[in-house]
Amino acid sequence: MTESSKQGLSTRSIHGHSFTDAHGSPHLPVYDTTTFTFKSTADLLDVVDGRKPGSLYTRYGLNPSIFAIEETLASLEGAEMAWSFCSGMAAETALFLTHGREGVICIGDAYGGTLELLANQLPLLGIRTHLILGNELDKLDTLLTGGGKLVFFETPTNPALELLDIRTISAKAHANGALVAIDNTFASPVNQRPLELGADFVVHSATKYLGGHSDLTAGVLMGSKELLMPVWNWRKNLGSTIAPGTASLLARSLRTLVVRVRQQNESAQRIAEAMERHPKVSYVYYPGLVDFPGHALAKDQMYGFGGMLTIEVAGSGEYATRVADRLKLFALAPSLGGAESLVTQPCTTTHHGLTAEERTRRSISDAMLRLSVGLEDADDLIADLEQALD
Repeated sequence: MTESSKQGLSTRSIHGHSFTDAHGSPHLPVYDTTTFTFKSTADLLDVVDGRKPGSLYTRYGLNPSIFAIEETLASLEGAEMAWSFCSGMAAETALFLTHGREGVICIGDAYGGTLELLANQLPLLGIRTHLILGNELDKLDTLLTGGGKLVFFETPTNPALELLDIRTISAKAHANGALVAIDNTFASPVNQRPLELGADFVVHSATKYLGGHSDLTAGVLMGSKELLMPVWNWRKNLGSTIAPGTASLLARSLRTLVVRVRQQNESAQRIAEAMERHPKVSYVYYPGLVDFPGHALAKDQMYGFGGMLTIEVAGSGEYATRVADRLKLFALAPSLGGAESLVTQPCTTTHHGLTAEERTRRSISDAMLRLSVGLEDADDLIADLEQALD
């Protein structure tokens, strides 16, 4: 974390790194270089052995473009260090393989790929995983005393925007010698900073709000130097480091992160209120609504309510599909956080890999439509939803 951590979030998103280009470029250049040369073997060994910082080999992450983006990302979350990855799933995998080998406890809903990794792939490696719902926190003490050493959760969750109390869960985990990792993708550092609330790690799919333009795929893991250093070898040897060109694109995106997210917050609030009044919408999942179950907690631990909301249409899954197909401004696509608004039906995309029974257990209905609100005019987006519903 640099001296810029004392500055505002918008300033840090632009000036949050100490890298200075020799030619005076105001933005981060692409060092699309695989290997770096040295004047002497002694200089090379200083970098290899860690006595001096320096560029060495891009797969290792030792590249100026990567150094700079990691410094900025750490600054935004108030972290001591950040490692960047080729995707959010790569970041989660490295985290679980490093700090989850004694057992991972996942609380509440999460991205479908994360749930598949935890339920299906990690047990093949002998890693015990426990998936409990947000309303099953009474099971947490038993799981923690039974050996779970890494607690992982999203808040708000995907797709029902459930809120989980970061302070309370972190305190309980730490009392039992466990670490806590939060997927902060839905909120972004603009709306929530989990490390301030007691979490040990923050993970992002940087493809989403951090990237913000649907033109890059990346991930990031942030935390203390002590906890992140053991992750480095996993990233290096799994070959999951971010590419320099992607790092430069991500640096470009971070320069507008705050203004983008705040506009998306404002539009999502207006859309949620409009959908709450619509006769063909049975429920709206959005933390900014006063009657939403997690509203009080969201006000306590978040700085903004986010650009994601989910509506449940008053009808069948087939009707929800027809609504999604009729939308004109909301593009039908399984992602989020971009400048364009997107709609997806979780049962057909993000959570399609779960069985119908598991989706039912998690209250993920076929009638749900998840909306990622972009930067279009809110009135136009509301009109688009109304014409599709009607």
